[in-house]
Amino acid sequence: MLGKLWQYIVRFWQWRRQRKLERKRRYQQMTFPQKVVAWVRSLAGAFIVVVVINGLAIAAFEVPTGSMENTVMAGENLFVNKFIFGPSTPQIIPLFNIPLPYYKLPPLRDPRRGDVIVFIYPGDRDEVKAKEFMYYLKRCIAVAGDTLLIRNDSVFVNGEFMPFPEHAKFLPTPDDPSRIFPPGKGWTRSNYGPLRIPKKGDVIHLDGSNFIEWEIFIEREGHDAELRMGQVYIDGKPTNTYTVERDYVFGMGDNRNNSLDSRYWGFIPKDDVVGTPMFVYWSWEKTDLNGNPLPLAKRLARIRWSRLGTIVR
Repeated sequence: MLGKLWQYIVRFWQWRRQRKLERKRRYQQMTFPQKVVAWVRSLAGAFIVVVVINGLAIAAFEVPTGSMENTVMAGENLFVNKFIFGPSTPQIIPLFNIPLPYYKLPPLRDPRRGDVIVFIYPGDRDEVKAKEFMYYLKRCIAVAGDTLLIRNDSVFVNGEFMPFPEHAKFLPTPDDPSRIFPPGKGWTRSNYGPLRIPKKGDVIHLDGSNFIEWEIFIEREGHDAELRMGQVYIDGKPTNTYTVERDYVFGMGDNRNNSLDSRYWGFIPKDDVVGTPMFVYWSWEKTDLNGNPLPLAKRLARIRWSRLGTIVR
């Protein structure tokens, strides 16, 4: 038995060695243009494999700001599990950051309260679409159908207190209530709501008094919305209701007073949540205290060795 197995191993090794020699011989007989074509084909194949893996399973993500400190730090690079919330075809053209139409497969599970999530940025509060395609990183605070309330920085979901994240912090930074979502409510980042997170099938009652709160939301769902002489029109038809077409989640940064999040620009479509971070594979300081980029030598001197391999929770 062992003798036959050893014969198979030897034959396979000989076949593999012969194949490598044959490839080498054919390569040496190629003209220079043929070699260039072979190189391009190899690079293209590797590129396609990386793009497919990046879309379906695991992706690399760089943390651009300090809004999630000290859970993750600005300048850190994370591996993101994209499989859990539904793998997808490539969403952008790598290197050029050009968005692509994409198809998303069913998720293993939906985002839950407390999950750290990576998602497609929906745009500023008064934008129907973001100026450029970006991924953001926040903590999921509430999901579709929940009612969110913030009182003196304490978060309540469906009437129950939501414990602060392990590394949450509250820096004494100024707030500008005029930037808070939705416009016209008079809320602040520390005293916010109550607000129901939209769920597919919810019916929103509209009139001249609350139209400004829902105009951008309706347009982000792909409809024209306008107010004429106190009457709401959607897609040119008068109405006083709107039925929500997607599920949404609400995200906030762990660095609560230094985070532009759903309190400022609104709800995150659940389908735009692409994954959850797994661990930190690289961490260094990329900018100085004034936000100016550091030269490479100083970045290398500021590698955060203790952060490498940190599990993101």
